[in-house]
Amino acid sequence: MNKKRGRKKETKVQKLQESFSTKEFLSNQIKKGAIRAPHRALLYATGISSSDLEKPFVGIASAFSDIVPGHIHLRELERWIERGIVESGGVPFVFGIPGICDGIAMGHSGMHYSLPSRELIADSIESMIKAHCLDGIVLLTNCDKITPGMIMGAVRVNVNIPTIVVTGGPMLAGFYKNKRRSLVRDTFEAVGLYEAGEISQQELQQLECSSCPTAGSCQGLYTANTMACLVEAMGLSLPYCATSLAVSSEKKRIAYESGKRIVQMVYENLSPLRILSQNSFHNAIVVDLAMGGSTNTVLHLKAIAYEAGIRIDLKLFDEISKMVPNIVRLEPAGDLYMEDLHRAGGIPAVLNVLQKFLKPNITVSGKNVLDIAKQGKVEDEEVIRYKKPYSTEGGIAILYGNLAPEGAVVKQSAVLPNMRKFIGPAVVFDSEQEAMNAILNKKIKKGDIIVIRYEGPKGGPGMREMLSPTSVIQGMGLADKVALITDGRFSGGTRGPCIGHVSPEAAAGGPIGVIRDGDIIEIDIPNRKLNIRLTETELGARLAKLQGELLSREKKFKTGWLARYVDMVTSASEGAVLKPKR
Repeated sequence: MNKKRGRKKETKVQKLQESFSTKEFLSNQIKKGAIRAPHRALLYATGISSSDLEKPFVGIASAFSDIVPGHIHLRELERWIERGIVESGGVPFVFGIPGICDGIAMGHSGMHYSLPSRELIADSIESMIKAHCLDGIVLLTNCDKITPGMIMGAVRVNVNIPTIVVTGGPMLAGFYKNKRRSLVRDTFEAVGLYEAGEISQQELQQLECSSCPTAGSCQGLYTANTMACLVEAMGLSLPYCATSLAVSSEKKRIAYESGKRIVQMVYENLSPLRILSQNSFHNAIVVDLAMGGSTNTVLHLKAIAYEAGIRIDLKLFDEISKMVPNIVRLEPAGDLYMEDLHRAGGIPAVLNVLQKFLKPNITVSGKNVLDIAKQGKVEDEEVIRYKKPYSTEGGIAILYGNLAPEGAVVKQSAVLPNMRKFIGPAVVFDSEQEAMNAILNKKIKKGDIIVIRYEGPKGGPGMREMLSPTSVIQGMGLADKVALITDGRFSGGTRGPCIGHVSPEAAAGGPIGVIRDGDIIEIDIPNRKLNIRLTETELGARLAKLQGELLSREKKFKTGWLARYVDMVTSASEGAVLKPKR
């Protein structure tokens, strides 16, 4: 019996070796022919041997750094990916990709660079693939903008090389006073508790030290973990990659298997544009809404689709939301964590529950997503509530009205039922910091609707996340008493009636730019409405005046990368992608 197994294995190896000699690699452009002698000389300088020139060259785009908690462990995962690539007969090359920690960048000028960094990351991936003629690439990523940015870069490369994504995984929950802890609730929201006199300085310091105990992306279903889940649902990661913990041995095995698989994908010509179809985006949106993921995924899915040449209308999110039940509620909407979701069966279990909503699509594993869904199993019905969903609608809603003609986004699964319809007077701020100062100085009262504008893609610039003001509102006990709307965006950790991505933005002449203190705003999430009580005549007159004011408005950044970004970035309703001026 063992001899037979040995002969089968030998036959597979022989077939793989035969394919080495017949496969026309993209990397041959830099390693074949007499004219490429200088190129080979430089490649030899890296330490590779002449026999390596007959093998596929596979890049490992790594977001490793010492300053981002979600990335500090990626160096070890690089090694496991390398092992897999070498075992399958490829030659691995690791190169670095920048990554910003949104939590560290939050609440100051550094946050201007977060969303724009997605475009720099995409450009970096494109540049490295094209310049070095790689045959395949593994995207080793984690955290908010890095994952979509890497995929955007790999997808836009016209050679369309095989791509597999390894997300670094979530961190473990912390522990303090017999209770599990997390970054958002126990540090950001703790600031509000401290300001309200609910906790002491010592308790705040204890929470700081206990909330983030390991490497990995933040513990709840915030943007980083939501994107990891959607990447797996789209078919770009191996099963269980999204939820396997950063510090687990399982994560290492998945990294290793991904390294092996990418070489096989090179021979199969299984490129990302064979995986990223209309169906794959449909499936990602289904999973997103069923789990109540971050509102930032609307931006990122639209941006990835744009690079893939696929159009996703903003209304599609709402259409699917009205069909798909909300079956998972992790933080911030609930009290569970990614570690609970993994224990309950991970994304394959979620897919299993959602089978009737899914569409057939190939994945990097070689299996159809429907087959993965059939094999998934729910291990804990309290985590994945398929028999008793939290609600009959999905976690995200798209609102329209005279205040948001192109749409606005809200995580409805994180809004209390009594706050889903809300009418109140506007309290207007032209920056996040102005609003933050007013909140901390207790100038916001029950019934107010806080408006933060000029924080959109152009106006920010960079569409800064608003986790600091929303968390302080929560911590100060105002979450069920006030609402917040903005042309900027929110962290995946935001909860409450917080409406973002209001489009068009103020800097583009949108209606949010003409709101005045005391104007009455109507929020109606069940009916998908966001309006300001103004006559068409009054609104039109204010908009005309705003156009003139924008011409004389001073630019926040006159030099550097952000000055260029402002000139090219599109509306949030289009994914805030960059489009060159024609």
